[in-house]
Amino acid sequence: MSVILRGARVFDGAGFGEPSDIGIANGAIVAAADLDASSAEVVDAAGGYLLPGFIDCHVHLAGPHTQQQLAAAGVTTGLDMSSPPPLVQAMRGRAGVADIRSGMLALSSPESAHAKRMASVPGASETHVPSAADAEAAVARRVEQGADYIKVVIDLPGFDQETADALVAAAHAKDMTTIAHASHSDAVAMAERAGFDVLTHVPLNSPIDAGTARRLAANGAVLVPTLVMMKGIVENFAAAGQPGPPYRAAPASVAAAKAAGVPVLVGTDANETAAAPASPPFGESFHEELELLAEAGLTPVEALRGATVLAAEHFGLDDRGRIEPGLRADLVLLGGDPAVDVSATRDIRGVWIAGERVVPEL
Repeated sequence: MSVILRGARVFDGAGFGEPSDIGIANGAIVAAADLDASSAEVVDAAGGYLLPGFIDCHVHLAGPHTQQQLAAAGVTTGLDMSSPPPLVQAMRGRAGVADIRSGMLALSSPESAHAKRMASVPGASETHVPSAADAEAAVARRVEQGADYIKVVIDLPGFDQETADALVAAAHAKDMTTIAHASHSDAVAMAERAGFDVLTHVPLNSPIDAGTARRLAANGAVLVPTLVMMKGIVENFAAAGQPGPPYRAAPASVAAAKAAGVPVLVGTDANETAAAPASPPFGESFHEELELLAEAGLTPVEALRGATVLAAEHFGLDDRGRIEPGLRADLVLLGGDPAVDVSATRDIRGVWIAGERVVPEL
């Protein structure tokens, strides 16, 4: 059945306009005027605020229930940053829940702390890239498995620069976007020199400095800070009574990125992994991430762009991220104006995924 959303204020990437009508047919956005109102389902948006479905640019899948949790929070696309291929394949293409993209299991150095922490994860040894000579084969395996991008853990001590460079070159040779896990300033420096497209996390030991931020911007890199994860790590250290890094470096990196013109995308690192240093909850943590980004200096509209149009653009999701005829009907209807107060993203009145309403029915 076709749907007409009547009287919604539509997010155009810069703000919200006056109430207007939006049509949905065959899973896509259409002009409302092209639909027969007598046979369509008419939904009174009552002047609510309509955005493209949110994109969480960093999750770790934990089973089909996580797709439902994302959808309930208005996250219609989840970008998985390390999960076993069988799990990813089982979760792809499911109707009525968040759509999934994945890099499959992230590549890492066998000498890294990350590799040692994840040693008990099934298939972990297959992720290891011992040297630059192994980079091309490692990337080829991910492509064969159906990866949508290549995720690499730059965790020092671990990779040398030559291997990081080789992984980027091998991925780019196959037209694959590269994502670097970089949660320490040394790892950020290595990722920047290697030319990674996306850096995820931000350092807790010291902020990204202005010079590094300018070089990242010049290289066309983007940042997914996962502030909710970094804050969770700090809080877990404190709760355990252990010395740990302060949180302040994380928002300072976001401020440096913004000042240099580095696009900032929204990602949470939501996971249910026992070995993880913190586990932001699926869906709920997305709204906290938006709020933390606003506290770090992004305007509400900048944060919303990082959750929609910019996320789609930088991850090659050409069929979503904007509200335009012909694009996938992934939509979130809010009761309040998130361009004024980004916490209004919690006031969800409706969610549609590929044209199917999943909230409040979900």
